[in-house]
Amino acid sequence: MLAVAREEFSERGYEKTSVRGIAKAAGVDSALVHHYFGTKEQVFAAAVEDAVAPALNAPDVLADGPFEETGERFARFVFGVWENPTTRTPLLAILRSAVTNETAAAVFRSLIASQLLFRVAARVDLPDAELRAELAAAQLVGCALLRYVVKVEPLASADIEQLIARVAPVVQGHLTAP
Repeated sequence: MLAVAREEFSERGYEKTSVRGIAKAAGVDSALVHHYFGTKEQVFAAAVEDAVAPALNAPDVLADGPFEETGERFARFVFGVWENPTTRTPLLAILRSAVTNETAAAVFRSLIASQLLFRVAARVDLPDAELRAELAAAQLVGCALLRYVVKVEPLASADIEQLIARVAPVVQGHLTAP
C-alpha cells in the first residue's frame, strides 16, 4: 500500500490524491488503508518517510572529512539521493506537494530539519549556524526543484559531476563566508 501511495502522491501531488484512489490502485478497500495508516496526512507521512529514511539516515558523510569540503559533501549527498530512483519518487511527491499543501510542507520540513540540517549546523562553529545550514539547503533544494520537478534545461540534463562542481562552492560559501 505504501508503494502505491508513493506513486499516487508522486504522480498526482498531495491535493489530487485520495485514500480511496490509493486503495483502488492497491486493490484493497479504503477501510484497510485507514485501518493501517489513518488519515490521508498519515498515509502521506508514512509513505514518504519510509522511503526516504534509509537515505537520510545514512552514515554521516557530512562529518567525514575537513570542514572546508563540507559544501561538496553536502551537495554530493543531496544530489546522490535525488539521482537514486528509489529515493527520487518519494522526494518528488514531497517537493511537488509541499509547495501547495501545509501538511506536505510540514513533512518536508521535518525530514530536512531532523535528518539533515542539524548535522550541517552542528559542524558550523559560528553564531548563525542554523541560518547558514538552511541557506545551504535552500541552494540545493532550489537546484533540485529546477532539475527534477520543473526540469529547466540545461540544468535538467547537466552532468551531475559538473553540477556538483559548480554548486558546491556556493554551498560552502553559505557555511563559511563572513
